[in-house]
Amino acid sequence: MEPGSGGTGTEPRGGCFLYYAYGSNLLRERLLLSSPSAVLCAVARLQDFKLEFGHHQGRTSSVWHGGAATIVQSPGDEVWGIVWKMNTSNLSSLDKQEGVEDGIYVPIEVNVHTQAGEVLTCRSYQMKDCVCGSPSPQYKKCWGFVFHSLCGGGAAAAWSQTPAGAKPPQVICMGAKQNGLPADYQKKLEAIETNNYAGPVPIMEEIEAAVKAKKINSA
Repeated sequence: MEPGSGGTGTEPRGGCFLYYAYGSNLLRERLLLSSPSAVLCAVARLQDFKLEFGHHQGRTSSVWHGGAATIVQSPGDEVWGIVWKMNTSNLSSLDKQEGVEDGIYVPIEVNVHTQAGEVLTCRSYQMKDCVCGSPSPQYKKCWGFVFHSLCGGGAAAAWSQTPAGAKPPQVICMGAKQNGLPADYQKKLEAIETNNYAGPVPIMEEIEAAVKAKKINSA
């Protein structure tokens, strides 16, 4: 199945499906907001693709206020991501998160290689009519040190403890670190430039609340 064709070749069967995430859904807490059944399956590499950021038809994302992640074919390049195993009951909510009904992303079928040498066929998403553009700091950065919340601090406390000039954790980079993506790929993610948007992004509050709730439940 060619990327961007609008289908995944084979629809999810047997009550579950595999989803390949490469953007903000690398972070477990972000994905679980809409897809609570997601369980980590594997770290995996998508060969002959590269990661890009952009706007659907040039329109800035109303969620992240900047370019959103997508994948494009690029011989010789590779994208690292996470394979999540999910119940089909969450398929519609995942599609909604990706803006499938609005024509922003289309589901595609990709074959990815795990670190154990397996090849897995997964559902993923690719932006339609992408116009390249930098992501917002909030898409790349978590204005509050979300992981710090797991240690008893909040976003504001973590921000105040961040050394001057240091980068706070980044949503995509946090997900990459959380799940052990290769170190050199993490460095590439950390080097991504943003558009310096400084306004509010409500979904960040939802992510932080989810992390705090996880801490309370595990106490």
